[in-house]
Amino acid sequence: MSMSEPRKLRGHKATATCCISSRDRPGLVVTSGEDGCVCWFDLRCKDVQFTIDVGTEPVSSLCFKTGNENILYASHGNEIKSFDVHMLSAGSWKSLESYSYNKDEVNQVVCNGKSSFLASADDSGDVKIIDIGQKCLYKTLRAGHTSICSSVQFIPWRPWEVITGGLDSKLVLWDFSKGRSQKIIDFSSDTHSNSGQCLNPAFVHSIAVPEMDMVDKLDKICAVARGDGIVDLINIESELSRKGTSKGSSSSSSNNNNVVKRVRLDYSVGGHKAAVSCVAFSQFQEKGRFLISGGNDKTVKIWDCVRCLDSDSNNNNNREFLHLNIDLNKKVNWLCSNQSDSENLVVCDTTRVVKVYSIS
Repeated sequence: MSMSEPRKLRGHKATATCCISSRDRPGLVVTSGEDGCVCWFDLRCKDVQFTIDVGTEPVSSLCFKTGNENILYASHGNEIKSFDVHMLSAGSWKSLESYSYNKDEVNQVVCNGKSSFLASADDSGDVKIIDIGQKCLYKTLRAGHTSICSSVQFIPWRPWEVITGGLDSKLVLWDFSKGRSQKIIDFSSDTHSNSGQCLNPAFVHSIAVPEMDMVDKLDKICAVARGDGIVDLINIESELSRKGTSKGSSSSSSNNNNVVKRVRLDYSVGGHKAAVSCVAFSQFQEKGRFLISGGNDKTVKIWDCVRCLDSDSNNNNNREFLHLNIDLNKKVNWLCSNQSDSENLVVCDTTRVVKVYSIS
């Protein structure tokens, strides 16, 4: 399916690294870049609204404070800074808080549903849990990863747990109140990678977990973007019920309750031909209906999640999981979506210009 030309958002002086969309204010998009800046865009307006000069190092990740999108968190280097929109609109770039608990470069920062904790994953493999109210370090999650920890997400239905992914090809489920890992899924032993697809290791580059209002539709799953071009949909509860370290090649069988434990979206069903860099559940149309993935093969793929997770479709080896494929000119760094009917998919590629597509 051919796409119309995307809208282009200009504001960065170097490659755009991350983007987030507001849940509360339609059309608000915030982006970060290797230029050390954060740009605020209102899609109802033509130009960038304002730019925050965070620092000299690239801004690697962004998140809003849950329930108060006037507060923004940005990671650069080993530091996380918070900013208040009201101060920014008055022309002040001074950060509210600054946290430097990570020893190495932060790859992702996220806020939990009650806006009481931040989690930050770094190059050392550690994850720091920061108590926002007390403004202090709560816990360090260590020894789960033997390489770079690239991604972290809180699990909404398990308020004291996070899930992390790393360049050791592992997915780790943690109880952060105890600072202990509960489950490790190792994709490095996945021998079912498709021939002719991608010979890269199954590094975990990105994780997406559905919001609570998506769980009824999708169940308690997570999506995993892998370096070998595969996107996995994994039932978290099924994995936690199994003891020991799981292999990434576990079957996609369903149990007696018709819960699909594992779905593999690979080259054989229209998937990526190179590493997948980002995954996100859709905010547009029927919320959570689609999973969006972007990769180094210069494509964005929109998957029909409900169809993917339907046990009958899996048993029939249904290949109609892919809803839409978008060909780009550059590799994808990050992407996000919003609830609008148009201009609802935002893509950061390896250029400084952010692209906005309309998915209908």
